[in-house]
Amino acid sequence: MILVTGATSGIGRVAARELAARGAHVILHGRDSQRAEQTRRAMIERVPSASVDVVLADLASQAEVRRLASEVSQRFPGLDVLVNNAGATFGRRLETVDGLEMTLALNHLAPFLLTNLLLDLLRRNAPARVVTVASGAHQRAALDFDDLQNRRGYSGFRVYGQSKLCNLYFTYELARRLDGGVVTSNALHPGFVATSFGRREGGVMGLLMPIAHRFAISPEEGARTIVYLAASPQVEGVSGKYFFEERPVRSSPVSYDAESARRLWEVSAQLTAL
Repeated sequence: MILVTGATSGIGRVAARELAARGAHVILHGRDSQRAEQTRRAMIERVPSASVDVVLADLASQAEVRRLASEVSQRFPGLDVLVNNAGATFGRRLETVDGLEMTLALNHLAPFLLTNLLLDLLRRNAPARVVTVASGAHQRAALDFDDLQNRRGYSGFRVYGQSKLCNLYFTYELARRLDGGVVTSNALHPGFVATSFGRREGGVMGLLMPIAHRFAISPEEGARTIVYLAASPQVEGVSGKYFFEERPVRSSPVSYDAESARRLWEVSAQLTAL
């Protein structure tokens, strides 16, 4: 049983399909019911043997994240893999219904909260895996704990990179807290993928993305490492690593700051009322 968030487009959609083709029962998460159902039907047309369920939630809302976790826990007997794939980038500063900066809320706090709420379900099916889609955009990022909400001098590219650094802090700290490998925690950089990601934003970001996508890899290539970390026996028991092209690589030096990771965990727990 594998839950893939953000599975109605891009690398999430491809990863969900490929995992279903390998015999996994896939729980396909989306935000829009029509789009999610279209994705489910397309998967079954492509893979007639696919076993697919659909769950819906707007992950920018913490109430929706909690409802999603509750639904998954009630509907399914266990969970083997959680793939935290959903994410976005925003050209201007937005706030969620919870009054939180949108990029931080969607890209970091949502997977942080969802993972913690589903840990018992993952432990029930141990050995289990948490796979979080980060990005090479974290490489030049640093966190300002005095302005995590980025109220000062918002930049979409910078804030996105910070959220991906948060993904790595979360991945490494979760691995430390799970110590023992019953549930493993790994992250990955999918590469620069040609999807609709970032294209709908205005300003400089919206102008640059179509040009940059000419040099991007396909969603099929971008999804490979997700599928590898979710299903390969070669990474059984491996935890606290960052992967690119199906190989463990080093993330930025600052991403290994255990004190910052611990501090972010505590702040995140406060912001999500865990």
